Amino acid sequence: MRLQLGINCGFAINRFPEPEVWTRIVGEELGLRCCQFVADLLNPWLPQDLVDEQVARISQSAAKYDVAVRTTFTSAFTRVNHIMHPDPHTREVWFEWFKRFFDLSAKLGAEASGSHFGSLSVTDNADPARRRQRLAEGLQTWRRLAEYGAGLGFRCILFEPMSVSREIAHTIRETREILDAFESMDMPIPMRLVLDVDHGDVASLNPDDTDPYAWLREFGSVSPVIHLKQSKRDKGGHWAFTPEHNAEGKITGEQVLATLEASGAEDAMVVLELSHREREPAESRVLPELKASVDYWRQFVSE
Repeated sequence: MRLQLGINCGFAINRFPEPEVWTRIVGEELGLRCCQFVADLLNPWLPQDLVDEQVARISQSAAKYDVAVRTTFTSAFTRVNHIMHPDPHTREVWFEWFKRFFDLSAKLGAEASGSHFGSLSVTDNADPARRRQRLAEGLQTWRRLAEYGAGLGFRCILFEPMSVSREIAHTIRETREILDAFESMDMPIPMRLVLDVDHGDVASLNPDDTDPYAWLREFGSVSPVIHLKQSKRDKGGHWAFTPEHNAEGKITGEQVLATLEASGAEDAMVVLELSHREREPAESRVLPELKASVDYWRQFVSE
């Protein structure tokens, strides 16, 4: 099993927006060779000359600090309805947004890109017929995006199972059904998962749906990206892997690696996805806790 340790760039949003700064943090201070770039650092809907200028700066700085942008993803500010929006015109605009985001991603050298599947409105989610219709339309839209991504040279496209029913793939069963649906659609490139160890619906009657290791056993082999954060019983935050949080958490490097191995996983990027509130003392702990988390995972992922 080949594993690479990386980081989701959500930590840099509005703190370290300068490409020269966040790439130095990733490559020099954290000693990581890869990252997952996020749309909130460079929205593709910005004027094209600005996007091109920023892409050039990111590429130059990433090369300087030996950091590869392996995948790209949406993030906190783009956690919206997008292709599952109740308004059809809005859905089509977001389809075009994703094409622009895929263009940007390919220029950064990414091999895959994606998002959460799409969030339903409360109204649509409460109507079973409307929910089925939105889901069927969403499958077709992602297939169209897969065709576009294939043309850019992507190896796959990605979606992330979430934690409430209206955000789609909130249970192991629904996630499997969606993956099976994609398998039946003759996709030009496969749909794969970004699997978050802290997701799953706490309202589910199936205890596996809140067991990170049940998710890893079921989907490790089809998850080229694993989002890591320390998970606690209350699922209250994107906790770092510090001794304090590890003492209360249920994510251990030993068990994650053993479960991935048992799942049949062959190649994965394990990605730290940590979040700190814009409050003190959390704000001042960002870099020390990122470093502590990298140090913890270096015991298990040497590359």
